[in-house]
Formats: sequence, C-alpha cells, structure tokens
Amino acid sequence: MLRILATLLAALVPLTALAQEAPDALVRRIGEEVLAVVKTDKDVQAGNSQKVVALAEEKVLPHFDFTRMTRLAVGRNWQQATPEQREALTKEFRTLLVRTYSNSISQYRNQKFVVSPMRADAADKDVVVHSAVMQDNGPQIPIDYRMEKEGSDWKVYDVVIDGASLVTTYRGSFNDQIQKGGIDGLVKTLRERNAAPPAPPAKAAGK
Repeated sequence: MLRILATLLAALVPLTALAQEAPDALVRRIGEEVLAVVKTDKDVQAGNSQKVVALAEEKVLPHFDFTRMTRLAVGRNWQQATPEQREALTKEFRTLLVRTYSNSISQYRNQKFVVSPMRADAADKDVVVHSAVMQDNGPQIPIDYRMEKEGSDWKVYDVVIDGASLVTTYRGSFNDQIQKGGIDGLVKTLRERNAAPPAPPAKAAGK
C-alpha cells in the first residue's frame, strides 16, 4: 500500500509543476478579472473606496513583493535602516501603493488589457511581462511587470508604466526625504500622506 501511495504521489509531482501558472498568464488573468469587475460594478466605477481597495486586496496585491519593492525604492539607504524601520517603511509604502492603485482602478471603463506572449526558459527566475492598456479614444499605455519567482509563485517587484519605473520614480523623492529627516523622517512623511483624505476619483476617459 505504501509503495502504491508513493507511486501516486510521484506521478502527481509533474502534474503540479505543469499546473503552475506562467507569469504572463498570471498577469493576463488578474488584469482581465479586475477589468471584468470594474465594468460591471457601479460602486467601483463611482470610486467607492472600500470596494475598490477590497478588489485590489483580493485580486492584485497577493502577487506583489512589497518588501522588495520598498527596498528598491529606498535604495542604498535601506542598509542603514533598522528592522523596525524597514517594517514601518514597507507598511507605509504598501499603503501608499494601494491608495494609488485603487484610485486608478475606478477610472477604467471600456479599455482592453493585452499581454504579449512571453518567451522565457523554464529555469528563468526573473522575467519581464509586457502588456498594454488599449484605450478607445487615446494612445495605448505600455505597462511592464518585472517579476521574480519565489518558490512556486511569481511576484511583481516593479511596474514600468510608459517607460517610467515605479520604484525608480519613488527612489528620488525618498532619498530627498531621508537626506532631510533620516529614515524616521521618510516614515513620518509617508504616514502623514497615507492619513490624508483620498483624492476624488478622476473623471474616466470618455465619460
């Protein structure tokens, strides 16, 4: 009986490996699922912050490596931060990104999300997934997702929108804040920014 069980488990291993979602397939699925909700949920379209954040928390955020994103955004200053400061930075930066992303979700309407097929070796651990948001009355917006494999899962550690890296963009302002007030000064600035009332959703294109 034990030999039969061992044989069955051994046969399941390659099936599990085959079932692991490729990074481009993951990005495509998540993007399509988010847009499907936005197109049908009037509360999300109206900018209901609770529902929009819940959508982001459920569909998108589990696939982001916020610790690595924060480390990259803080840059060389990360080395001087204590474990407690690193934890605080990661928490506040995550909150900031959630607010920013959630505000953009409610602006989507009839756009299409297209992911380019990715060519990568099975052994690759670090890839870039190319995608674009196609607008009816405007230029397409290229969005690249830099992803790293963690165990059996792929995690996003940077987003490049129309050629601008998210972590690089924040790195400059973070460095300025650290020069003025140290790591604690940056944490304080992020905490105050996150405590401010969210900006009203921008008028969606075509509305």
